[in-house]
Amino acid sequence: MNYGFETRCIHGNGTDEKTHSYGSVAVPIYQAATFAHPGIGKSTGYDYTRESNPTRTELEHTMSALEGAVDTVACANGMAAVGLCLELFDRGDHILCTDDLYGGSVRMFESVGGKRGLEFSYVDTADADLVEAGIRENTKALYIETPSNPTMRVTDLRKMKEIADKHDLKIIVDNTFLSPLFQRPIELGADLVIHSGTKFLGGHNDTLAGFLCSADEETAKKIRYIYKTVGSCLAPFDSYLILRGIKTLSVRLRAQQDNAMKIANWLKGHKKVKQVYYVGLKEHPGYEVNASQASGFGSMISFKVDSEATARKLLESVKLIAYAESLGGVESLITYPMLQTHGDLPVEVREKLGITEDFLRLSVGIENADDLIADLEQALA
Repeated sequence: MNYGFETRCIHGNGTDEKTHSYGSVAVPIYQAATFAHPGIGKSTGYDYTRESNPTRTELEHTMSALEGAVDTVACANGMAAVGLCLELFDRGDHILCTDDLYGGSVRMFESVGGKRGLEFSYVDTADADLVEAGIRENTKALYIETPSNPTMRVTDLRKMKEIADKHDLKIIVDNTFLSPLFQRPIELGADLVIHSGTKFLGGHNDTLAGFLCSADEETAKKIRYIYKTVGSCLAPFDSYLILRGIKTLSVRLRAQQDNAMKIANWLKGHKKVKQVYYVGLKEHPGYEVNASQASGFGSMISFKVDSEATARKLLESVKLIAYAESLGGVESLITYPMLQTHGDLPVEVREKLGITEDFLRLSVGIENADDLIADLEQALA
């Protein structure tokens, strides 16, 4: 059946739960490393949890149903999913990336990827001309984050699809910020979709997970083979937690988005705030493109204050909002990207992107919006 998104969050593709033991409504946690064979050359469908596990399988099926993927693998964390994706490429291959990427992805590319002989370069993928100019003879893929982390640049995925088809490139999209509730890159031409499931999908800041979703069978088979070989799988209990989180994804993220819109508009009017980066604001340079390819704006806000001293005082003065890394949970978190998420980037690269000492990133939760605003107000006072 063609279930609506909210129903798929709870029931996945509608088939797995009918096989739960004893009619269990919640997915059981199959905390087993190995499974007995019924006979020689026979299998229950599960042999060893590194390869597959019933709890994780249901989570993977649910993610495929949400993203419109032919297959999804659930990894130990988001970086494990990124690393698994890199295994699809060979020495000498070039990948053209969004310049404003999560710092951990850049660290992975430049250290692990570079050691393996892969080449990476970075451009503002919101500018299609720069993307065209950055393609080399050995370019094999475009790696895109939209909205980007942390300056919220928006890339037109339909334009990227035109460029990819012209040059025979794969499109890889990190969809962590908007989740499949608001954006489904495969429908817009992406070949692979990556998520840090730790964030909005899990939604409770209590476990790590990552996903790699495939748009075609051939790529999916390659990924499955590498996945069971390198062993980057998500544990059964963590699979259960992420499944439970996904059940409330639509209600959580819509509430978070409502809060974010109120806070972004309040920040715009504060005398100590110089600039607000939120895709839901109509003056945001990527507003129209995002509205054309996504059904929402999410709940990530970045903003610049009037000085480094103000930024540091705010971080040390918030009471309700936690000064912590990560994002996407029900609790609001504020981050100092120059020290935390992007601390490994060279200073000149960070400053070119605008990730300076006065730049902050806010992940808006589901608390009362007026309480969050009051906390920011007292911290900025």
